[in-house]
Amino acid sequence: MGSQHEVQGFVKAAGKKLVNGSGQEILLRGVGFGSWLLPEGYMWHFPDEGDRPRRIEKMIAELVGEEKAAEFWNLYYDRYTAKADIQRIAAEGFNSVRVPINARLLIEDGEPLRVKNERLKLIDRVIDWCRQHSLYVILDLHGAPGGQTGTNIDDSENNKPELFTNPANRRLTIALWRMLAERYKDEWIVAGYDLLNEPLPNWFAEYNDQVMPLYEEIIKAIREVDQRHMIILEGVHWATDWSIFDKKPDNNLMLQFHKYWNHPDTESIQPFLDQRDKWQVPIYMGEGGENNSDWFAGAFQLYEDHDISWNFWTWKKLDCTNSPCSVNQPEDWQLLINYLKGGSKPDHHLAERILWSYLENLTLERCTYRPEVVNALFRRPPARIPAIFYGYKGAGESFGIGKQADHNIGFRVGDGMDIRFVEDVRDKPNFEHMKGEKWKADEWMYVQLAPKDWAAYTFTIPVVSAPPAYSIEIYIRTKPGGAISVSLDDTFVGYAAAQDDNWQLVLLPIPFAVSAGQHRIVLCAEGLIAQIQWFQIAP
Repeated sequence: MGSQHEVQGFVKAAGKKLVNGSGQEILLRGVGFGSWLLPEGYMWHFPDEGDRPRRIEKMIAELVGEEKAAEFWNLYYDRYTAKADIQRIAAEGFNSVRVPINARLLIEDGEPLRVKNERLKLIDRVIDWCRQHSLYVILDLHGAPGGQTGTNIDDSENNKPELFTNPANRRLTIALWRMLAERYKDEWIVAGYDLLNEPLPNWFAEYNDQVMPLYEEIIKAIREVDQRHMIILEGVHWATDWSIFDKKPDNNLMLQFHKYWNHPDTESIQPFLDQRDKWQVPIYMGEGGENNSDWFAGAFQLYEDHDISWNFWTWKKLDCTNSPCSVNQPEDWQLLINYLKGGSKPDHHLAERILWSYLENLTLERCTYRPEVVNALFRRPPARIPAIFYGYKGAGESFGIGKQADHNIGFRVGDGMDIRFVEDVRDKPNFEHMKGEKWKADEWMYVQLAPKDWAAYTFTIPVVSAPPAYSIEIYIRTKPGGAISVSLDDTFVGYAAAQDDNWQLVLLPIPFAVSAGQHRIVLCAEGLIAQIQWFQIAP
């Protein structure tokens, strides 16, 4: 995964596949630079009063003055995404990045199009670094002129999607994309142009019929100057509603959806798979994350098994456990939050100290790095895999069962596997919340295998100079006389059995070296019914 030889030449769509400049089939596996060129307040732990760039900018100018504020933003853009970040992303095995762009950062207000060339050089620079380190770049218009969503994520001024209500904003968006295409038309490290991020949530669905015509106008403008780069289109309502895709507008095209918090199963993405078949185009999970490592271990394997390129959101944010880079929160940060909420204003010197401490903490070397997040995305040891996330390639390859389960809990229903709750959490008042951002499959779901039923799981060993020995830890419940047989790459490893009816953690050493690359574990019930919550591969 993520080997540098994949990243060569212009990426293009070839039927339902992506191919590189050598005609080699590839999947994009990347991370997004959320909050870099379009700062998002939630990544600063700010309330609604500081939820988007223009509100954060206003606060900082009020606290330290316009001159210092300009200095702050110059340092911010330099440090948030630096060469060290690009190097680390490539070293981790990713092969791409998605760069969210705020139009207001690149162009002046009003017509005609007037480009802020110094800001555009930020994109040039990251493209240069990515070329050096073999990472494809996706350019994502995250905040279009006027705003395409009418929410915080597009930096809209009036909480309305004024891209669709003001013809001048429409013209500026088309002109902006034409300018970017002309600038990067010969830059093969740019994988494609993501025309609009998450246009039009449902409460603005009255404008949905304008999205495809606008896409067509943008594509026409791009194709006047650039025939080679791939076009990437997102559906409406947070990129989850693809009903707008009525007519295929280009031959070098990829469709993008986003996925957060809900069940990672094939049923949840079936409409996207159907559209892929209908249009014969590759598809891309362009933004997903903001959850926990258990969910990541399931969701990103779902994309891999269905040949879907993916991009994790996001690489870096303040004081977190679910991004690779956690920016350490400066002392007295709460004072900024209080001020945004209407509290007292910190004096100039105190505000400057807090803000400049934040800038110092933005660099990769000052962040707290969380390898468990990346390990979960790639299923790379040490990583824990909930049992419910067996492979997604269907019966005979990812699982085998004697008969379909006679009940279901609304998850992976089509497989017929017996998936159960550890306890009946559906009766708990916070069940709906548990299915959301606090989704913890290991705590409340497990796989029950009848005798000779089996489930298969893949994981990846990174390239190392001397592969270490590994062990498998399995959290199981079996009755006396029952056990789980464990095989690795079709070689028997051993039996795992609990001592009584309680859930127990059972350790099995792997009696041979495990080489770099992808491997397959099969867990099979022997003798009696066996129940599995999760297992872990660890050195």
